[in-house]
Amino acid sequence: VQLQASGGGLVQAGDSLRLSCATSGRTFTNYAMGWFRQAPGKEREFVAAIAKRGGTTSSADSVKGRFTISRDNAKSTVYLQMNSLKPEDTAVYYCAVRTYYSGSVVYTTTNQYDSWGQGTLVTVSS
Repeated sequence: VQLQASGGGLVQAGDSLRLSCATSGRTFTNYAMGWFRQAPGKEREFVAAIAKRGGTTSSADSVKGRFTISRDNAKSTVYLQMNSLKPEDTAVYYCAVRTYYSGSVVYTTTNQYDSWGQGTLVTVSS
């Protein structure tokens, strides 16, 4: 499975962005998906996740109420809508897919995913 993330850019604090991650898999509905981010000098951290058929989502406390993960199974794409962006949201954002067995649950750690996109840079200026 190949992942192609897009939608990053330079914005001001308070602005919004929507990241997209298109996958090449033909059984997208079987895949749990997630978004992670990595700021300079920091470890990759969980942002949001969605279960394989949608319906169940989870997000990190730092983005709760501001970021929303969703998926369009017809387009094999997962999205991350980011509102009220803050300078501390600046990072490279990565989408991830879990292609092996997934229950109807979300996965929130990096080792629970087996394929990663190339990352898209989000920079939020103050």
